Amino acid sequence: MRGRDDQSEGLFAYVRLEGRIPADHPLRAIRGLADEALGSLNKRFDRLYSSTGRPSIAPEMLLRATLLQAFFSVRSERMLVE
Repeated sequence: MRGRDDQSEGLFAYVRLEGRIPADHPLRAIRGLADEALGSLNKRFDRLYSSTGRPSIAPEMLLRATLLQAFFSVRSERMLVE
């Protein structure tokens, strides 16, 4: 079952993440492009996942994390989370 691509910034942070990143930061433009590209893949993702079972992590979230890992030269997923 495909997980949802929810923004959970309010779950653990008391400061909005959007307020901590400058408006002219390059990641804002990249996120817009990534969101647009991932939005166009939405129907394909839906076809790949079953409608039953336990929800997975949304593929959009995993792909965004992989982009950040590549941009910041983070060697592993564990280091990215830390």
